[in-house]
Amino acid sequence: MARGHQKALSQQRNAEKQAKAKKAVGNDQKNAAMASLHHKCTVCMSMMPDPKTYKQHFESKHPKSTMPPELVDVQA
Repeated sequence: MARGHQKALSQQRNAEKQAKAKKAVGNDQKNAAMASLHHKCTVCMSMMPDPKTYKQHFESKHPKSTMPPELVDVQA
């Protein structure tokens, strides 16, 4: 194996390079998406990005439940 040592060094350098690239990326898409969801449904605990979507969700998924007071004046 003439390339044994050279191969091991190359793999080590590549592993270090991959680790640095992984650290540089930072947040992934899932964390960024969760950060944008601010409104939580009081019935099913699903997350919505804005009050308009929250009201539409509440009207379609929970028609028998009473509307939360923060959604009464929202235009859907």
